[in-house]
Order: sequence, then structure tokens, then C-alpha cells
Amino acid sequence: MSRNIFLLLTLLCGCFLGCLQKEQSIVTIDPAKTAAPTVQVLSVHNPNTLRVALTSVITPRAGYSYYKMLVEYLGEKLGREISLLTREKYAELNALLNAEKIDLAFICGQPYVDAHDATGVQLLVVPQVRGFARYQSYLIVPTDSPAKGFADLRGKSFAFTDPDSNSGWLVPTVELARMKLRPESFFSNITYTYAHDLSIKAVAQKLVDSATVDSLIWDYLHTTEPEVTGNTKIIWKSPRYGIPPVVVPKGLDPKLKEELQHFFLNLHMDVRGRAILKGMMIEKFVLEKDSAYDSIRAMKKFLREQN
Repeated sequence: MSRNIFLLLTLLCGCFLGCLQKEQSIVTIDPAKTAAPTVQVLSVHNPNTLRVALTSVITPRAGYSYYKMLVEYLGEKLGREISLLTREKYAELNALLNAEKIDLAFICGQPYVDAHDATGVQLLVVPQVRGFARYQSYLIVPTDSPAKGFADLRGKSFAFTDPDSNSGWLVPTVELARMKLRPESFFSNITYTYAHDLSIKAVAQKLVDSATVDSLIWDYLHTTEPEVTGNTKIIWKSPRYGIPPVVVPKGLDPKLKEELQHFFLNLHMDVRGRAILKGMMIEKFVLEKDSAYDSIRAMKKFLREQN
């Protein structure tokens, strides 16, 4: 086991229990049950209980409390109990969505595209941040790295977030494919952290040489933990993509969908709602069209054509 892999495992275990599996040059670090200190899972669904799901991939640990406050406020407004579920991988969350085992989910663009195209999962609302309902993938390295782009990272170690992440897997894989390269042969070691904030911290501590991360998470940490992002630098930014949305399953009761949409679209109109949004660094929630995610579909199609 290389020194960097050992140190990266140490970083993760400093926050929670993790597990390490090594297969050839690919290392998978799968932090088990990390996004929330308490998770309520109901074995028998109560129709009055709203089942909300999120994933640790796009939920920075420093910001989890605001998601908790948000869903608690949602429950109060709708007069419903809340069952908050967390999953470490997008595939697990999508399985719940596709089976209609949850009523509402905070998800990433690529998993949304997969779930929408598979079972008709629907957009509810999207966050607006700094005037836009878009985000980017940032390629980051330690501040003293001489790398200026992907081409300079040959033979280096790299951190992906989740195999179904847009900014943390699809975007960098497509960029390499355009150079006629594959991650497995281009990088010396590949790590899956299953959380953008952990990828950022791994680069900051030089546990990996580089990573691509969600711009929203890097910007969030740059405000809340500048000592972390201060040890990284952004050397490339992707085009803008449809922002990680809030979604509902196709079969959700139309009246409930309308109530949920009304809550999110008006959250910025009251004092408590604005306080929650400020903590999440979101201006407000807005409506969005499915076509905003067509560029992600195009990248997925491009990769399929390369195989």
C-alpha cells in the first residue's frame, strides 16, 4: 500500500469509519454512513410521512445541519412527519427513486438523467446560486503543483467522487476520452472518495495529486473552511451544466408535488427560510426544464460511442 493511500485512509477514518479495498491500481474508499449522525428508515411506510433522501457525495459534512433544518421546516409547513434517509452512493439513491421508495431527493445531474430516462423521475426545483442555476467541475491540485491541465497529470494519482457523479467522474473521463486516453492507464492510482469535500481535503493534504470536484462544494468550503481550499488551486474549469436538482418520483401524488414545489419556491420569502438558504449558500429555488441536462446526456452518449 502506497504512503498516499495510507494517509488518505487515515484522513477518512479521522471523521468516521471507512473501508478500503484495493484492486490493481484502483483504490475505492467507501465511507460508510457518514453524511448524517442519525438516519431514520421506516420499515412500514406511513402515508403521512414524507420520505426525503440525500447523499454524502454532494452534502458537505459542514453543511448537513442546514439540510436537516430545511427538511424539518418542510415537515412543519406540510404538517407531515419526515423520514430522512442518507445514502453514500448515487446508485443506492437512484434505486430508491426508481422503486418509488422515497418522495423527494437531492441529487446530482447525471443520476437525475439516468433516473429520468429510466423511470421518468421528475424535476421539482433547482437551487439558484450567484444568479445561476448552473455549476461546473473544477480540476484541482495542491497549490505548489506545476500542473496546468489534464495533460500534466499523466502518472499522477487522482480522486474521483462517485462513478455516477457528473463533475466528479463523467466530466474528467470525457475530457480524457477526447485526448484518446482512459483514466485507468493515464493515472497511477485512482481513488473513489464518495464525497466532494473529501476529495478537496485529500488534494489539500497532498494525499492525491489531483481531483475534479463540484464547484458548488469547493466554493462552499472556500467560505467555510478557507484553510482547506487555500491549499488547493483550480487549474481548469468545465463548461456550465444543469445544477444538482431536487427531484421526485414519477408516481408521486400530484397534490403533494404541488405542495412541495410551493414550499421550495417560496422558501426565500420568509425569515426562517432565508436563514436556512443563507447557510446553504443558495439564493432561492427556481423551476428548471429537463433540457438543462441535455449536455450531460451528450457526454454520456460520447463515452458510449468511444467503447
